[in-house]
Amino acid sequence: MAKFLIDVNLPYYFSLWNNSNYIHQKDLDDEWTDDQIWKYSLENDLTIITKDSDFSNKILLHNPPPKVIHVRFGNMKMKDFHETILKL
Repeated sequence: MAKFLIDVNLPYYFSLWNNSNYIHQKDLDDEWTDDQIWKYSLENDLTIITKDSDFSNKILLHNPPPKVIHVRFGNMKMKDFHETILKL
């Protein structure tokens, strides 16, 4: 069963999350709103991985929130993003 939900703003094809622990939003519905992602993650005990600061802000307003990993690299080319993530 998946443990992490990858937000649609992160790459779909990425070796790091190419296993059963991860589900990409694109596999569910790539047009879901942040509220729909939030609710699905909470109901399915998933940690959201996102570049979207809205999720970090929502944590302050909702209790209990789902866990959120907020990836904050700023704007960068996808190649540079992949290289940076793989170094961590």
